[in-house]
Amino acid sequence: MGTAKEGDVTAELIERARAGDGDAFRELTEPHRGELHVYCYRMLGSFQDAEDALQETLLAAWQGLAGFEGRASIRTWLYRIATNRCLNARRAASRRPAQQWNIPDVAPPEPTRLGGVVWLEPYPDALLESGPETRYERTESISLAFVTALQVLPPRQTAVLILRDVLGFPANEVAGMLDSTVDSVNSALKRARAGLERRRPAPAAATPSEDPIVARFARAYESGDLDALVALLTDDVFVSMPPMPLEYQGREVVARLFAGIFRAGRRFDLVPTWANGQPAFGAYLRAPTGVRHGVGLVVLTLTGDRISAMTRFDDVPLRWFSLPPSLPAAR
Repeated sequence: MGTAKEGDVTAELIERARAGDGDAFRELTEPHRGELHVYCYRMLGSFQDAEDALQETLLAAWQGLAGFEGRASIRTWLYRIATNRCLNARRAASRRPAQQWNIPDVAPPEPTRLGGVVWLEPYPDALLESGPETRYERTESISLAFVTALQVLPPRQTAVLILRDVLGFPANEVAGMLDSTVDSVNSALKRARAGLERRRPAPAAATPSEDPIVARFARAYESGDLDALVALLTDDVFVSMPPMPLEYQGREVVARLFAGIFRAGRRFDLVPTWANGQPAFGAYLRAPTGVRHGVGLVVLTLTGDRISAMTRFDDVPLRWFSLPPSLPAAR
């Protein structure tokens, strides 16, 4: 609980912000900005959509501060606004559309299936802050598998599950955010948990050390060593490539996918990073000039001492990870 002194400071900032003091408003909202951005990302599955939702939230808070009555904390009030902005975005038809296969000189194998969450984007670990954890460990609650599973739940169920199980808001506060009742929130949470369990994979086995596996992957990928790469994969490895809807499951079909890529003479240099609590790489295609052009971001999911999933994104996220669009020719 905050002290009386903290409460007085908050009240003073609110009064100053209501009078048009932008610095006071930023001081009120800045402590919550990071966690609100991650919340919007979990709700929307898209870094860019989360940016838009956060900006809309802060603008609405600035414009609506006169109506803030103090019955809830500033943090809870901001989450109420963000929740409504995200629910509106989930209902909108302007989500990122699917793209066609765009890897030159490579004919893709027949996909196992077509994925529906083509707007999925990665989240840089560098932007993650320590925050509340309840039912889910932090790494699981930001993992690509978890965020993807959230996208196919009904929007209000998604909001309730994140607010209750991930962020730990009490049911009565969530009911207030959604203009609902505690019974309705509890019912939505029960359905959301059941829906999530049906869609997400089983928890990954403990990985003693990620470093050797990740290093072996990088060596195999950069050298185009198909056998070494395939040896690192689980039997049921899953590869997806948003915003392309093609999805591949199983070592055999994934081997055919990478055989086509390597056979076309495409060779890459990888720059390590972290996304969604998972090891990741910026992928740079070597050009005949020696310059290496950024073509995508690859995120790995590890299970035990194997790679159980690979998610290949396009080059758009590179800038969010402070990765350059290209690398100079190697000397």
